[in-house]
Amino acid sequence: MKKAIIAIGAAGLMASACASDPYGYGGTNETVRQGAIGAGIGAVAGAIIGNNVGSGNAATGAAIGAVIGGATGAIRGSNQDRANQQRYRDNRGNYYYCYDNRQDECYWENGQRRY
Repeated sequence: MKKAIIAIGAAGLMASACASDPYGYGGTNETVRQGAIGAGIGAVAGAIIGNNVGSGNAATGAAIGAVIGGATGAIRGSNQDRANQQRYRDNRGNYYYCYDNRQDECYWENGQRRY
């Protein structure tokens, strides 16, 4: 049981360590947020399943659950981030993206901030 608690804590720390906004703006990033949530839920579920299967290795179950849950959450969050993007074209033909229909948070295609 102690190994399971350590594994769950480590998975949470790993998930929170990479929680950052790729544009440095401080806004929400669904890929990171949902990936971290998925990793936490997967770690808990993996620890429970790993302990109940009879192998008694909850730490391995927690690690596998965290990886699978984190990947699933990140994929789901990435789809949400893409749905939140609005693509525009300026008068020179260059494309840029704005999030949540806010014109104050826009980025060029290469990731640089527009304003």
